[in-house]
Amino acid sequence: MSVSAKSIPTKINRYNVYNEAEKLIGLGDEMTLPDFEQATETIAGAGILGEFDDPTVGYFSNQELEIPWRLMDRSAVGMLNSTKSAKLTIRGAAQYLNAEGDIEFGSVRVVVRGRATSLTPGKLKAGSPMDAGVKLSLTYTLIELDGETVLELDKLNPTFKVLGVDVLAAINEMC
Repeated sequence: MSVSAKSIPTKINRYNVYNEAEKLIGLGDEMTLPDFEQATETIAGAGILGEFDDPTVGYFSNQELEIPWRLMDRSAVGMLNSTKSAKLTIRGAAQYLNAEGDIEFGSVRVVVRGRATSLTPGKLKAGSPMDAGVKLSLTYTLIELDGETVLELDKLNPTFKVLGVDVLAAINEMC
């Protein structure tokens, strides 16, 4: 189902996480997607009234993704092998409200690659989840909405695209 242009986004109805096509079971209920924080330099000097931060096109600070687990799991521990990059696909169903009050659904897909920088085994308490977790340092992030790539950052294969526009095209032609 396609979402109409005037629909109001309301929530993520449901999501799942896959590790190379295998659905991961035992995840916690909430994940925060990585921030895209551009590296900047402060510009100041003659002819400028004050200072401002100037982003360096295509350069971003470290991106992290924390993956929550209800219990410590083999999949979580396996991600700690720092010789291998974890490859995860997050698929979600976004819920919208259209102008007539009907509910519509759109797809959200996030693909990430990165290596684990930490494993939190969690706590032990009878009748409770362990609240374990793995933190990944990402080298690749792709975000799709309704099958359309809206954001792609590949730090190892210099790629940065926003709404289908190759932001690095001019730079790549020169270098």
